[in-house]
Amino acid sequence: MPDSRYSWVNKNMTLEECKVKCLKNCSCVAYTQLDISIKGSGCLFWSEELNDIRDLSVDGQDIYIRMASSELDSKGTRRKILISSMTSLMGMVLLGLCLMLYYWKRKKNYANGIIGGHNKDFELPLFDLSTVSRATNNFSTNNKLGQGGYGPVYKGVLENGQEIAVKRLPKTSMQGIIEFKNEVICIAKLQHRNLVKLLGYCIQGEEKMLIYEYMPNKSLDFFLFDETRSKLLDWPKRLKVVNGVARGLMYIHQDSQLRIIHRDLKASNILLDTDMKPKISDFGIAKCFQEHETEDKTSRVVGTYGYMSPEYAVHGQFSAKSDVFSFGVLVLEIVSGKRNSGFSREDQHLNLLGHAWTLYKGGRSLELIDPFLLDLANPSEVLRLIHVGLLCVQQCPDDRPSMASVVAMLDNEVILPPANQPGFFTERDVFVVKSTTSSSFNEVTITQLEAR
Repeated sequence: MPDSRYSWVNKNMTLEECKVKCLKNCSCVAYTQLDISIKGSGCLFWSEELNDIRDLSVDGQDIYIRMASSELDSKGTRRKILISSMTSLMGMVLLGLCLMLYYWKRKKNYANGIIGGHNKDFELPLFDLSTVSRATNNFSTNNKLGQGGYGPVYKGVLENGQEIAVKRLPKTSMQGIIEFKNEVICIAKLQHRNLVKLLGYCIQGEEKMLIYEYMPNKSLDFFLFDETRSKLLDWPKRLKVVNGVARGLMYIHQDSQLRIIHRDLKASNILLDTDMKPKISDFGIAKCFQEHETEDKTSRVVGTYGYMSPEYAVHGQFSAKSDVFSFGVLVLEIVSGKRNSGFSREDQHLNLLGHAWTLYKGGRSLELIDPFLLDLANPSEVLRLIHVGLLCVQQCPDDRPSMASVVAMLDNEVILPPANQPGFFTERDVFVVKSTTSSSFNEVTITQLEAR
């Protein structure tokens, strides 16, 4: 109803008496029933202009407005006027809200369709394409952080100043959709200091993107395998990386809501934050296990050469011990500063695992260390780390420790047993793997479907 500063009240009049009263008073411009709960009880009159129309009653209260004769209808009867301008405006607002809600729910349903309806379980934020586009300066090449098997990754800054990393799926990639869905389902519920945090996702039209927390120091391989940048990884930092990755793997293997096998653990999938703290990333080909499951088998072997366990690469069998093997390779790479894939010496046909094994058998494991660390690292810590790495890459999965045991070993809580021969320790082994898997030799994970 209009502002009542220019109004007066008569509590004893009926509605018909109100009309007569208003018509006789030249200053009366409108009237309404005073108490709508009692039919015909009292009147409220307005004089001067009708200003500040606020809320219409939920019961549809009427206001009767005095009009000029020219505005009467053809029959000469006075029309009852509702506040049509206000109701029209409210209708437009409600219509707009309904359309927005419909659009949002449709987009949400489409997104849930892509990820199999799992979003209702963890309420992962859904970003608008316009928001992500603004954050990345319309996916500018200047914001591009890198390119992986999934697609390009861009740095972005949200309107609140938060830095993000946007992983963008190529529009023509069907395999990428599988990885997209898998990563959302696997990582959305995971919360650990050594796992990269998934902030949300974007599905709009042909665009499908994952939005992560931004890691300013890029990935471990950016430092580890570069002659100059590797000097920024002193021994304490390398120990921190090993311990952090071990705890992250232990979490996804046994402590998280889902039991997860990563299947693509490697240096390029270990991201580093401002303090060089490691965070495991890229769960695109991870496998979620039920509580009672311990291993599985697939005809589609995916992963990266040099990190895959023998039983997985050759027979498609994978378990938590497959990740343990990859972790062992990573440990030996961190100690030596050398890649397992492509490692060679003129006097032998061994890869990094074979070289480490040869030195271990000869009691010369310290020779494996990155020359930069010779005078900086604690020899006993180096020997223990190499020993743990060799235990993790043993040929037989049953001989490898669990990640919980690995964490205890790294904390000096247990005596280390002797290591057995590692799997895939010669260049010939790597050649055999090339012809039997759908993986990549150049650190880019490829996941092509294979015919059964």
